[in-house]
Amino acid sequence: MTSDQIDFHVFDTTLRDGAQREGVSYSVTDKLAVARLLDEIGVGYIEGGWPGAMPKDTEFFSRARTELKLRHAQLVAFGATRKAGVRVEDDLQVRALLDAGTPVVCLVAKSDVRHVREALRTTLEENLAMVADTVAFLVAAGRRVFVDCEHFFDGHAADPDYGVAVLQAAFDAGAEVGVLCDTNGGMLPSGVSPVVTDVRTRVSGRLGIHCQDDTGCAVANSLAAVEAGVTHVQGTANGYGERAGNADTFALIGNLVTKMGLPVVPAECLPELQRVSHAIAELANIAPDDHQPFVGASAFAHKAGLHASAIKVSPELYNHLDPTVVGNDMRILVTEMAGRASVELKGRELGVDLTGQSDAIGRVVDRVKVLEADGWSFEAADASFELLLRGELPDAPAPLFELESYRTSVEHWGNGVVVSEATVKVHVDGRRVISTAEGNGPVNALDNALRHALVHRYPQLADVALADYKVRILGWRGGTSATTRVLVDTTDGVGEWTTVGVHANIVEASWHALVDAMTYAVLRRPSPTD
Repeated sequence: MTSDQIDFHVFDTTLRDGAQREGVSYSVTDKLAVARLLDEIGVGYIEGGWPGAMPKDTEFFSRARTELKLRHAQLVAFGATRKAGVRVEDDLQVRALLDAGTPVVCLVAKSDVRHVREALRTTLEENLAMVADTVAFLVAAGRRVFVDCEHFFDGHAADPDYGVAVLQAAFDAGAEVGVLCDTNGGMLPSGVSPVVTDVRTRVSGRLGIHCQDDTGCAVANSLAAVEAGVTHVQGTANGYGERAGNADTFALIGNLVTKMGLPVVPAECLPELQRVSHAIAELANIAPDDHQPFVGASAFAHKAGLHASAIKVSPELYNHLDPTVVGNDMRILVTEMAGRASVELKGRELGVDLTGQSDAIGRVVDRVKVLEADGWSFEAADASFELLLRGELPDAPAPLFELESYRTSVEHWGNGVVVSEATVKVHVDGRRVISTAEGNGPVNALDNALRHALVHRYPQLADVALADYKVRILGWRGGTSATTRVLVDTTDGVGEWTTVGVHANIVEASWHALVDAMTYAVLRRPSPTD
């Protein structure tokens, strides 16, 4: 079932309004990739940009004709009504909308008397003619036309009749949708509902809603408008947009489908929400928001022991939704707040059988509390926690090696070259191994030296490499006196895992994380001789 079949529009403007977010700059290739991803979540309309005004957008529409094969969405070109005093046939921007070749065009029109007079510097009557002429011209050319009524809510407060007149002019000329825009993002749900209700009694066409997030209410305002009768909602992926952003398309879909019972996207598309959200974040070069509703990595993460105890009985007791519905997953965070239930659930999540291990669970709870008091954190380091957990069980994995010593050095040459070197001395299966390696820093050198010392015994380590390295300073007491927490992301080309180390010395903290990383690599891919 498509959005059209249920007579509801989900309209995404990531590529136009969302691209106005500070720091975002999509290439044409990026825009094509984002459009394909949006189509995978089943939105009905994808606004691709402003042809004629933006050369990049003009190229996007040109390439889209042959390179985009959309299954669910229709592509939309965005532009303005004709200029004041210019015949619509002669307006180059309007012509560019036709040249874009999209089945749908979305026009922006002024609906606030102050903007008409002060921004457009024209009369109220001429603005109405600009709307009617442009809509009629595009409809006559075979285009479906939607009209964004800019500053509608602010305009309604100043003059409750003029915005309605703009809507009526658009509908009379053949527009299919009149979108009420909270352009400045200053509305609250309690203010949106009565305005939408009032407008619905005065016009008969389909109404839409477009909300900015300046009050943090863009999604709530959009849902209030739906409850008041609009059947077209506009949003952007992850809420990207100018200033504080726009209504988040993923939150809109999640709420409309799971809370309001409106199947606004095909059922098979809903589990793609998290994957697409994160993929678009990567294309925008923005880290995914872990705490984003529905799709964030922490959206169904539980930290408090009280929560975990209830979830152990029934996950629904502390989850508003089965996370798999939107492609997400529940996670249990093990911290100093954790109780026995948290450890049991986390063990189940990690595939560790804790049946009959009551004493071991108690020891793990006690150890976590002590370690976290010293600055350790296992929330983002599942691999280190799994090793800690397995270490308390009867079949605890044996250490990969016995450390004799390690040493690192950094040498700065007169020509500006900086060389780091590390030497490790370890005992592997009773054999003393000394390994020296260089790296682009002491931690990289230490990683290289340790892997070189172990790879003959554990050949799977040849595929292991550092993927990321994060440092946080804890308990700073002035100067350089502080505890350091290091998180290391490691990959073997198949998967990725995170380990943690804590110490007053950053290299020693890194060593703890590196040892865990390599131990976990062997644990997940044991060789026949292990």
